[in-house]
Amino acid sequence: MFEIFFTQTAGEELERLESLPDKKGLVKQIKKSLGFLATNPKHPSLKTHPYDSISHPYDPKQKVFEAYAQNNTPSAYRVFWCYGPDKKQITILAITPHP
Repeated sequence: MFEIFFTQTAGEELERLESLPDKKGLVKQIKKSLGFLATNPKHPSLKTHPYDSISHPYDPKQKVFEAYAQNNTPSAYRVFWCYGPDKKQITILAITPHP
């Protein structure tokens, strides 16, 4: 089991989405993805893969990953994350529509 942390930007984006009544379904999908990340970052539905356009905030030699919160949706949301700052911890770097 991993402990989940949020960067300020990622936390603020999740709070913003939670405040919008029309985004209730999206928030549910994002939270489901976060649950999978906490229990198994390699869960098949996340389709986790490395993402090179964001630098790792704790160790530049380590990878940042992209995980799906949505699929087959225009501008589908993604969760960008990395391991750290410590073992058994994951930091959510961004929650955004697919770039």
